[in-house]
Amino acid sequence: MKYISGLICGLCLLMFGAEAQKQFAGNPVLKGWYADPEAVVFGKQYWIFPTYSDKYEKQVFFDAFSSKDLIQWNKHEHILDTSVIRWAHRAMWAPAVVKKDDKYYFFFAANDIQNNQEYGGIGVAVADKPEGPYKDHLGKPLISQFYNGAQPIDQFVFKDPGGKYYIIYGGWQHCNIAQLNDSFTGFVPDSSGNIFKEITPKGYVEGPFMFVRNNKYYFMWSEGGWTGPDYSVAYAMADNPFGPYERIGKILEQDATVARGAGHHSIMHNPKTDAWYIVYHRRPLNETAANNRATCIDRMYFDKDGKILPVKQTFTGVAKQRL
Repeated sequence: MKYISGLICGLCLLMFGAEAQKQFAGNPVLKGWYADPEAVVFGKQYWIFPTYSDKYEKQVFFDAFSSKDLIQWNKHEHILDTSVIRWAHRAMWAPAVVKKDDKYYFFFAANDIQNNQEYGGIGVAVADKPEGPYKDHLGKPLISQFYNGAQPIDQFVFKDPGGKYYIIYGGWQHCNIAQLNDSFTGFVPDSSGNIFKEITPKGYVEGPFMFVRNNKYYFMWSEGGWTGPDYSVAYAMADNPFGPYERIGKILEQDATVARGAGHHSIMHNPKTDAWYIVYHRRPLNETAANNRATCIDRMYFDKDGKILPVKQTFTGVAKQRL
C-alpha cells in the first residue's frame, strides 16, 4: 500500500512538474532555425512571422506561428513562397504584417539586390487571414531601387496613432521612411514632392522597428554584423515618426552565458496587462554556422522616465499570458 501511495505521489509530482513547466514558454520559442521575427497581435492571438534561416537559395518560403497564450505555438507552413511571388527567387526576408480594412498585408524583401540593375527589393502580398493563403498584391516589387543609400530590405510597416501607415526600411547602414497610400500600392509624397526621407541614427545597420508609448515614438534597430557576436539592438526616442532620432544606447546584446548575435527584433504589447515583449533571434553558444539562428521571447521593461531597460536573455522565456 505504501508502495502504491508513493507511486501515485511520484506520478502527481511529475504531472504537476510538467504543468509548472508549461507556465513558461522556454527559449528558443520556435522549433527550427528562424530569424528576423515579426511579432504582432491580431485579435486574441499572438503571431510570429519569421525569416526561414538558411542559405539564400533555400529562403524561398515563409512559415508563420500563432499562439493564444505565448506557450503553445501552432505552425502554419508555407503561407507565402516563390510559387506565388514569381519575381522572387531567393533571400525572402524579414516579414512585416499589418491588418487594414479586413485584409492582411504581408511585406517582405526578396533577392538581396546589390544595385539598381538587379531585380528585386520589397514586395507586398495580401490575404483574408493572417495565415493566408497570400497572393501577390502588385505582381512586382513595391520598392526596387536604392534611395538615400538604403538597400531595399528589412521593412517594417507602422500605423501611426493618427491612422497613417508608414514603411520604415533599409540595409547598408541607411534607413528611410515613407508614407504608404491607402491601397498599399505606392506612396504619398510630402509637401515638397519627396517620398523617401532618411532617418538614419548613429550606429544603425538594419532591422528597424517603431512603436509609440505615452506619446513618444521609439525607434529601434540592429547594430553590428548579423553573423558576428556583436549583433545587437539599440534605440532612440522622438516626438514624431520622422525624428530627429539621437541614439540612446543598446538594450539587447550578446550574453556569454546564454547566446551570441542577439538582434533583428520586434515588439509585442499586451494592453490588458501592459506587458511588453521583445521577440528576437540569437545564435546558441554551441553553434557557429551563420544561419543557425533561433527565435526567442523575453520581457522588456521601462524605467520611470520611459527609457528602455537592458533586456536579460533567458532560457526560461516568458510566462503564460492570454490577451
